Amino acid sequence: MERLGTGIGWRPETADAVERLPGIDWVEAVAENICPGHLPESLLRLRARGTRVIPHGVSLGLGGADRPDEGRLADLAATAEALGAPLVTEHIAFVRAGGPLTASPRLEAGHLLPVPRTWDALDVLCENVRIAQDSLPVPLALENIAALVNWPDEDMTEGQFLAELVSRTGVRLLIDVANLHTNHVNRGEDPSAALDELPVEAIAYVHVAGGVEKDGVWHDTHAHPVSRPVLDILSDLRSRTDPPGVLLERDDNFPPLEELAGELTRIRTALAAPRRLAPGRRAPGLPGGGRAWGPGTAPSRTCADDAPDGDAPDEGGARDCGGPECAPTRTRVALAQTALLSALERRDPRPRGVRRRAPAGAEPRARRQAGRRRGQGRPGAAGDPRERLPCRVPRVRRVPPHDVRPPPRRTGLRRAPAGHRPARGRRRPQAPDPLVAGPRGPAPAPAVRP
Repeated sequence: MERLGTGIGWRPETADAVERLPGIDWVEAVAENICPGHLPESLLRLRARGTRVIPHGVSLGLGGADRPDEGRLADLAATAEALGAPLVTEHIAFVRAGGPLTASPRLEAGHLLPVPRTWDALDVLCENVRIAQDSLPVPLALENIAALVNWPDEDMTEGQFLAELVSRTGVRLLIDVANLHTNHVNRGEDPSAALDELPVEAIAYVHVAGGVEKDGVWHDTHAHPVSRPVLDILSDLRSRTDPPGVLLERDDNFPPLEELAGELTRIRTALAAPRRLAPGRRAPGLPGGGRAWGPGTAPSRTCADDAPDGDAPDEGGARDCGGPECAPTRTRVALAQTALLSALERRDPRPRGVRRRAPAGAEPRARRQAGRRRGQGRPGAAGDPRERLPCRVPRVRRVPPHDVRPPPRRTGLRRAPAGHRPARGRRRPQAPDPLVAGPRGPAPAPAVRP
């Protein structure tokens, strides 16, 4: 992987500041916000100075049960070619669910949702990654995300899941150390253990971002300064490998130019003074792209164990999920993801087993509250599957079919207030009633023929 150096996320709000920042080797731009035929003037000036631009996708949804959309892949490929990018990046997440696989309406999350670390989800993800790799003109790198929920019955840790993904597909990794810290606070996962299991030789570059803690939950806002624990994880990663590039993300609450420069300086300082590995620990990763399981963390089974008769595993020890025999796998993943997204959209009770790990400081309080509610037999009791999902996902919307239009809005009758007299105006003329007396007296009776 070629060296990238130190970079910063390019946003229209910070375009002028990014151009004036010293020591910026490359920038990253959200791919969906760039039109390949009309590149922003700021990006054109940066490219003319030799600054590389990498598109970062957010809507492909490679972790979803459906195959990647050909139109989105074509747009991402066109953006990479227009920018002359050395690679493109996306997320290990799903952003939509429903549709034909579940015979339910299509749902758009508007947010990055975590993929369950199961063999089924890994099979589907690997096939989607291969489809994307065949459609893109440059290498692909995938980013780990932050999450507030834990899927039930997961087969692997995050490091093992990423290592198996790299072993099967050869995809590069974009490691977000801020997301590792977020998962540490919210889900109790050890970032150092995750780094131990990662194939560090597959890292394309690293994301660094700030956040804030509120009520025991860490919010990865990209709108606050980078915290000390995030920089410590960056130094821990540097002790294992020298990442080709490191990028500072900032998406809101943009500070002055001097503060951005100060954050970049702290990032360079964290990279310049790597710590030594503790005795008995080593950076994992086998040469030649082999599996990178840490000592004593090898999986108990592989995907080949679930392969039907006659479906021989490939060289990596896992079956190819591109054939019709893997349709049930996609259906199982689709049902699970649709259940979660439906719960988030309608505030339904969360699917059975999906839970949020309480932060370390909130565990005693959570246990006390659960103890008070235990045995009362109402929703919300400890272990009750009807307990509402705690995470908040914005902008979840249902996508109707194109031929369905909403019914016309109906307005009810309004009662006139007391004492109200209708205004006099032009009235519709009515035919006179022959049996009602008019201004000339009663109407004559109709003639009766004998």
